[in-house]
Amino acid sequence: MVDQKFGTAVRMSVLTLAAGVLLACSPQIRSHGYVPNEDSLSSIVVGKDNRESIFATLGSPTSAALMRDDGWYYIASRVKHETYHAPEEIDRQIVAISFDQRGIVSNIERYGLQDGQVVVLTRRITDNPIKGPGFIQQLIGSLGNFNLSDAL
Repeated sequence: MVDQKFGTAVRMSVLTLAAGVLLACSPQIRSHGYVPNEDSLSSIVVGKDNRESIFATLGSPTSAALMRDDGWYYIASRVKHETYHAPEEIDRQIVAISFDQRGIVSNIERYGLQDGQVVVLTRRITDNPIKGPGFIQQLIGSLGNFNLSDAL
């Protein structure tokens, strides 16, 4: 009777462990950001709507043009996280709304992950400031130039 209970406990433990391992290896999909749907975008009239009406219809943008306030961007992405692998972006949607100088909508564009390009934001290359022989080279080079009478 004890052997049967022990065997059942071992089987249940092995099954629980196997299920845990399988669940730990399953990918997790995480969504970030917000992109308005087509129905909301179709209500916007190019040449008529302005920033205030866009804000009332779509809400706050994810990002705005940094140097000039001539564009609003709504950005959403989906990222797959799987075990020890690096996170992989599997979907990205961007809606770009451009404004003219008066703040009136001049263009609406939609971009996907396939439209993206990798942009290097910063590149840090430091030149070697040491010119000539290094400290160790100077130390080794001065070994033959030592004169005991000069030291006394």
